[in-house]
Amino acid sequence: MTESAIRLDEASQLQLTGVLDYRTGPGLREQGRALIKSCNAPALVIDCSAVEKSSSVGLSLLLCFIRDAKAAGKAVSIRGMPEDMREIAQVSELTELLAQP
Repeated sequence: MTESAIRLDEASQLQLTGVLDYRTGPGLREQGRALIKSCNAPALVIDCSAVEKSSSVGLSLLLCFIRDAKAAGKAVSIRGMPEDMREIAQVSELTELLAQP
């Protein structure tokens, strides 16, 4: 398993990596909020393609990041959501909210 992290690249993509669970969630939440706030782009892409495993914490992070981006006046989209996150979203009836482009 790789270390969990969130990074903002030059193309205004937030890249989530590693395992998203109760241990990594709080730190990723704070880092993500700061990165979204610091980004000057009008739109962000949250790239989840490097997420190895996710509990419902990963879904919660996405919802928080969407809320942060909208509060900052930025459009947001999600790319590369892994199957486990997609299944949790489906059971939680959040698939429309998290619809990928």
